[in-house]
Parts: sequence; structure tokens; C-alpha cells
Amino acid sequence: MKRLFAITVVAFVLASCGTNNSSKETVSMKEIDSTLAKLSAEFERISPRVIQPAEGFLQYPYLIPAGFYHQMWDWDGYFMSTWFIYKGKPEYMKYWALNFLEGVDDRGYVAGCMTTKGPRLVRGTFFMKPFLSQGVQRYIKATGDIDWVKDNYDKLCKVLQYRDSVQMDSESGLYFWEMAFQSGADNNPAMNYFDGDKRSFLAADCSTMQMFEYQAQAEIAEALGKTGDAETFKAKAYAIGKAIVDKLWCPQDQCFYNIDRETGDFYKRVSYSSFWPLWANLLPQKDGKAMIERYLLDSKHMLSPMGLRSLSASDPDYNNKNIIVPFSNWQGPLWAPALVMYAGGMMNYGYKEELKPIVVKMAKLMLEDIAKYDTMHENYHAETGEGLAPDTSYKDANGNIVGFISWNLCVEYLLAELAR
Repeated sequence: MKRLFAITVVAFVLASCGTNNSSKETVSMKEIDSTLAKLSAEFERISPRVIQPAEGFLQYPYLIPAGFYHQMWDWDGYFMSTWFIYKGKPEYMKYWALNFLEGVDDRGYVAGCMTTKGPRLVRGTFFMKPFLSQGVQRYIKATGDIDWVKDNYDKLCKVLQYRDSVQMDSESGLYFWEMAFQSGADNNPAMNYFDGDKRSFLAADCSTMQMFEYQAQAEIAEALGKTGDAETFKAKAYAIGKAIVDKLWCPQDQCFYNIDRETGDFYKRVSYSSFWPLWANLLPQKDGKAMIERYLLDSKHMLSPMGLRSLSASDPDYNNKNIIVPFSNWQGPLWAPALVMYAGGMMNYGYKEELKPIVVKMAKLMLEDIAKYDTMHENYHAETGEGLAPDTSYKDANGNIVGFISWNLCVEYLLAELAR
């Protein structure tokens, strides 16, 4: 099986400091295989709930998170479609891309949420996260089917250009969210997340996502024989990666921080978004290992008894509150997409063994959830493993909790990778 969660780019060399102790917990291959078999069977059974037939504005079958959510969302759909590729059903990634491409306007704007009645306009100038070119590239790589991309190539380029016009800081060459809600990590304290807070931050996650987009668009251009465009996009991706390391890496703290655009200072919050550059393999091994051991595998920061937190336990805002309105809680709870990103970074820097018990624990939380509720939660309490949002008070017409499926499916292919 091909690895679905790792993307490799050129690493940039920086000085590094010492390391901290990491987790010594282990898990047997028998337990991994057994957990994978159980999770695969349950996901096969419940996954049809995320599939909806084409209707109205959405001209192709589309994926919903299920339960509490009935719309087609940007990165939810991308991660779910990646799982479907792993399961031998790549067409859902194509459908996802085509439905979003239909919503691209003359500027290159596309909403991050689509409904059967049309785009749902959320907050800010560009709510959709940078995944569209990556989705198209993943589908092409899985199938070789590229003819349909020819008619949509200009739209993909226009989306990239529009993001550069509204979310790129021209001085640094880095990217920013207008507020945390745009990032999908709704209340991430490493950014502003209240409407009254008008700050914006050069962001490690946004910049890394956009670097991945340019890498993907370069591969698309190459596949279409557009060699000049491909070189331009490669150069753009390289420049973004270099700027991430040059400007967002703090060698003294061995951490990537966001930067307050107004003051130019590091905003020293160790959150899930700090680790995106490790998924991109942007640091040399020595520095990447130092960051992972100092923060990701340290119980004072990201490593919890149940997995990997979304915010450092040492942060003053750390909590595991059950929140879904007005935003979901990324201030501590465990999230499947965060685990996918953490896993990519840990694999890049040689921490496969340390990753195994972490993924197995997450899989078992989901299996327990399914056994109890016949569905899952979108996040889990980092200290106890309790399912959080949507709260069990949200029930459907039959009295069952509405739950959540979505990108939780990706934990299966993480386990499969660890079973190799």
C-alpha cells in the first residue's frame, strides 16, 4: 500500500538543540492487526452514511461528515476521499473536486462549504482551506485519469492566484488566516478566534497547506505537459517552504510559531498548527527530532494518556470542554485530522514505533464509540478518552445520538500503514 499521509519536500538546514525524553510505550503487531481488522469492518459498515447522491447544485455524489453535519465541507471531504482512495474507490475524490470547481467564481474564490442550494458563504475573504489541487493530484496519481482536468486547469490556477491576493503576506511570502475559524481549527489559541479580535497571524498551517498546493499543482502541470508552469509552481513551493523555516522556526525554542502580522513577533503558543511543517519534512532530521521529543512526545505538552493533544497542556487555555457551538474545540481534545498530520511528521523523522500505540489508542476509542452509540464523535477528551462533540443530547428522530463519521475514517489507513 502506498503511504497516503506523507508528502516529502526539500529540507532546509538549521541549527538544533537538545532533546527531551519521549514515550517508551509499545504495542505488538498482533494488537495492531487485530485492531485494524475490527476498525476496517466497522468503517465498512458505517461509511455509506457519509455518501449522498447528486442533488441540486451538487452535480456529483458528495461526502458529508454525517450526523450533525449535512453539507459538503472542504477538508472533511478531502480526508474522507483520501480514505476512499485507500479503499479502492477514488471516484469520490474526483466528485469532491468537481463539485468545488463548479463553485469557483471569476475571481478564483470558492466557498469552503457547499450545499445542494449552492455555496455557503462563511467568514472572511477566503474560507476554503488549500486542498483543491492536492485532491486533484491525489486522484490523478491513483487513477491516471486526467482528461477532465484539462478543462479545469485554469480554474485551479485561478484559485491559487486568488489566495495569493487575499491571504499571502507580500513581505514575508507566507500565508495567514483572517481568523482561526477559517483554518478549520476553529478556536486555536495560536490565532485570533473571536470576531472582535482583528489581529491576523502568519500561520505555519496555512503556509504549509499552500506549499502543498503548489507542489500538487506542479505535478498536475507536468502531467498535462505544461512544463513552464510546472517549474513556476515548484519554485513557488520551494520559496514558501524556505520562508516557513527562515521566519517561523525558533531555534532557541525548537518550535514553529505563528507570527503576529502587526508586531512581527512570534506568538508563542504550541498548538496543533505548529507541527504542519514537520509533515512537510522541512527540517533536517536533527531539528525535527528535537521538536518532536521536546513537544509532541512530552506529556507536559502534546502527549496525553489517550493520544496527541491539539494544544499543549502547558498552555493557559488548555481544556477539554465539550463545545460545538459557536465553534468546535481545538484547545486540547484529540482530533483525527491532527493525528494524520502528526503521523506524517513522526514517520518523516523516524518515530514509527512511538506512533503505533498512539494510533491504536485512537482506533480503540472509536471502536468503543461505535459499540456504544453506533457512530463516533468528532473529537475526544485528551485525558480520559471520552467522546465530546456532538454532545449526546443531540439526537435524531429515532432518539439516537447524531454523532460524527467524517475524517475519523482516516485512522484506518494510518493503522494499515503501521501494520506494514
